[in-house]
Amino acid sequence: MLTREALDRLAQAARAFDARRYAAFRIGGHAVGWVRRDRLAHLDPWKRHFLKNRDALALAPALGTVAARTAALAEVAEGLARAGVISGWRNERYAIVEAWGRPVLAHIERAAARFFGLTTFAAHANGIVTGAGETRMWIARRSPTKPIDPGLLDNLVGGGMSAEADPLETLVREAGEEAGIPAALACTAVARGTIAILREVPEGVQQETLFAFDLALPPDFVPRNEDGEVA
Repeated sequence: MLTREALDRLAQAARAFDARRYAAFRIGGHAVGWVRRDRLAHLDPWKRHFLKNRDALALAPALGTVAARTAALAEVAEGLARAGVISGWRNERYAIVEAWGRPVLAHIERAAARFFGLTTFAAHANGIVTGAGETRMWIARRSPTKPIDPGLLDNLVGGGMSAEADPLETLVREAGEEAGIPAALACTAVARGTIAILREVPEGVQQETLFAFDLALPPDFVPRNEDGEVA
């Protein structure tokens, strides 16, 4: 059983972030992310799209619509990928928002989200089995090829939320891909709250709101990975 001290260490690791090393990133006056100061120079080829100094970065005010901002950020993301600054291209769009439920300010390729330290969202589920007077949990081990925390233990299923997706929809998709859980069973997951993560990672900053669920599984159910993301 995890002790209180161990849980406290986990919570501290999820918030290991030193803002002094970063420039705040804004879009339309809204604080949306963080870019490490020593990486700001990577944006020099697209100076026309940004206003920047050592302490702050903002999209140019002339980019006043969602479409214009999205197009500019697509150009930047593609250039950063060609230069090898970002990797793991997904062809998947994330919505850029100040917080959950706020208006969408732009869209961006998922692979660029952590370079800009953008607020992202994910849905995760604990796989719980109850019976014979005890409660157990299925624990996954992340694939050794995952860019974040490869080979470490994880909850049963989880994944990032694409633009326009919602937590349960994301959970149902990930449950099928990562553990072979039928959609009808995944839909019975019970929402338990959110967890805020703000930590430095090799790609930049993971600033994420994680929607946590509990999913009751039959005693005879055995998870089966389908997408190669679980070892």
